[in-house]
Amino acid sequence: MEISALLTSAGVNIGICCGLFSLYSILRKQPSNRNVYFGRKLAEIRSSKRNDPNWFERFVPSPSWILKAWETSEDVILAIGGLDAVVFMRLLVFSIRIFSIAAIVCTAIVLPLNYYGQEMEHKLIPSESLEVFTTQNVKEGSWLWAHCLALYIISFSACILLYFENKSIIKRRLAYIKGSAQELSQFVVLVRGIPWSAEESYSTSLKKYFTKYYPSSYLSHQMVYHSGKIEKLMKSVREMYDVLYHDSLPSCNSCGFPSTGRGRSNAFNILVNEPEVIEKGKMDFHDLGDSDKECPAAFVFFRTRYAAACAAKALQSSNPMMWVTHQAPEPRDVYWRNLTIPYRLFWLRRTGTLLATAAFLVFFIAPVTLVQSLANLTQLQQTFPSLRGLLKIKYVKQLATGYLPSVILVLFFYTVPPLMILFSTIEGSISRSTRKRGACCKVLFFTIWNVFFVNIASGTMLNKLDVFSQPKNIPLQLAAGAVPAAVKFFMTYVLTSGWNSLACEVVQLWPLLCNIIYKFILRKDHGPFDGEYTFPYQTEVPRVLLFGLLGFNFAILAPLILPLLLVYFCLAYLVYRNQIVNVYITEYDSGGKYWPIVQNSTIFSLVLAQIMAIGVFVSKKSTVCLGFTIPLAICTLLFHEFCRRRFLPVFWNIAAEVLIDLDQQDVKSGRMEIIHQRLPTAYCQFEWIYGRSRMKTKYLSDDEDTQRHTKELKTESEFSQEKRTDDFVASIDKSWPMDHTVQVEPKTVFFLLI
Repeated sequence: MEISALLTSAGVNIGICCGLFSLYSILRKQPSNRNVYFGRKLAEIRSSKRNDPNWFERFVPSPSWILKAWETSEDVILAIGGLDAVVFMRLLVFSIRIFSIAAIVCTAIVLPLNYYGQEMEHKLIPSESLEVFTTQNVKEGSWLWAHCLALYIISFSACILLYFENKSIIKRRLAYIKGSAQELSQFVVLVRGIPWSAEESYSTSLKKYFTKYYPSSYLSHQMVYHSGKIEKLMKSVREMYDVLYHDSLPSCNSCGFPSTGRGRSNAFNILVNEPEVIEKGKMDFHDLGDSDKECPAAFVFFRTRYAAACAAKALQSSNPMMWVTHQAPEPRDVYWRNLTIPYRLFWLRRTGTLLATAAFLVFFIAPVTLVQSLANLTQLQQTFPSLRGLLKIKYVKQLATGYLPSVILVLFFYTVPPLMILFSTIEGSISRSTRKRGACCKVLFFTIWNVFFVNIASGTMLNKLDVFSQPKNIPLQLAAGAVPAAVKFFMTYVLTSGWNSLACEVVQLWPLLCNIIYKFILRKDHGPFDGEYTFPYQTEVPRVLLFGLLGFNFAILAPLILPLLLVYFCLAYLVYRNQIVNVYITEYDSGGKYWPIVQNSTIFSLVLAQIMAIGVFVSKKSTVCLGFTIPLAICTLLFHEFCRRRFLPVFWNIAAEVLIDLDQQDVKSGRMEIIHQRLPTAYCQFEWIYGRSRMKTKYLSDDEDTQRHTKELKTESEFSQEKRTDDFVASIDKSWPMDHTVQVEPKTVFFLLI
């Protein structure tokens, strides 16, 4: 690939990014798009505005959102998005710092040596081949002192920055644990694999077991039930409440279309088929299940945090498949459907998902190989002979080889995250955060394997590698030729999957399209994306870590990729801060457990880069640099072992001294009795009021661009209508408090049916 082809790809991607960013700065000001671009704030307060005297300013692009994202502090990110959001932002900060150092060092030292590595007559820069700027242009026998020095600087800088980031994240996590002293999950243990008995129910067996072995610390327990019809009923009630609440609010339709109230009929005829539920008059969901409705799983409540932690870590039975205990997730984080799965089937599910993931990895080699064949002009002409005449056109040739392959690969990869979420669900994750984190690991492994290794192996150098007859030479030949040659694809991939993905992220194309269809075609005031989606860690964390892998491995092999990566990380820092503050809601938080994934992936990328450098030094017969690089890889692994022992255990266990101190503080202040009263009703499986913040949905926007159209303009009829809805919410809060058993009164069901 020539530089001109890369510039063509860069021009196309830059144009798309600028267009989408400008479009976002306009669309975010439109009242009808508030639920797309201010989903988190809309989950706090709702208001509407019919007239806007400053309507012209809403159609003028402005960079005000960039300034607001830049000015947002880390404490605000922590308060809004939780510790997981802070960890993600620290990953971006680390990437900006390390690749700023790498870009300065490699551009100033390594790039000139690569360019003038051989005696040759150079062309104009746009006509030069990209291989001229890589280590392929360095002749054998050269003493690659600059490359070795740059590798040392990058490695030491990465380790130092990682050390300080680890210390910072650990402090944040300890503060998070102490700050969540009222978090009830610290007193709760999830028990699975309760043995079946023909004489007594699961609940009775569990109570006898824990009163016998934990007599002083056991408080009570809550069984898990097969939901079935009750879950369907609660879902119907939620849907009806949403219809009532949204229909009682003024229309947000900026075009003046009246609200038709469509969608109400389907939601209101569901309870008609359940007359026996209404005739009961009062229904206590905690007492619903008979013994045959109970599952062999339960939440056990302890009197102290320390007792719960000890019970969660201990092996309860000589049979490891029975009385299995785990620290319970937060009530909002529980994935109830998987709790009904018998524990003895979990290993079968995990084995099945592992085999399915491996099969999908193998299956995905075909499209990746196709993409690499498109990146080579000669192979493209051989595959599609009818396109030879078209490919002779300079611009078409540059577009086909520089832009099209990466776009096709990105489109293929859109199928990966949903499938990995499905695999993690089938695997049996007990919490929503664990399911998302498991999908994140799968997507990361899948991305590194297919985007990096398979792309390199299936590239233009594949025909020159004697894979089966000389397998020992594969690392050497990869480092010497295949990896530098593949940089042309990866540079366009950074532009397409990196820059363009950020532009699409900030514009929110799919929610925007759904919002337009619902509001202007179906004429509904609310759609499927009314602040109901959380941050997609399973896609964004692997993408950032993949670009970190590319940066480390191509830093000395092809330094031209570093400025592109640096621009991506800087844009990502601004875009994701804006999305966390305005768009995504935080329903649950894992407490920063994504950081071990970041630590392990960064060290893997760093060691892989050092191995590739060893292959380069061997191929160029630079024995001195080879001798200096081997100890560097060993030191990096030793540093990782130190971090693994010093920092990472804090993410999986809470120190006993912290738990005991919190228990003692609660006992002295008298809060412990209040906590004990709240525990029995904390984990309500059939709770249809999913959090007060989601019941009392209100729209909020303190953004300067949206304050103009978020002031309330209520007529007297609108106010009375909204007051009736608020009275209804107040009656729900009064009769169905979050900390008590959920009950359905006949008058409430009657009101919903009306």
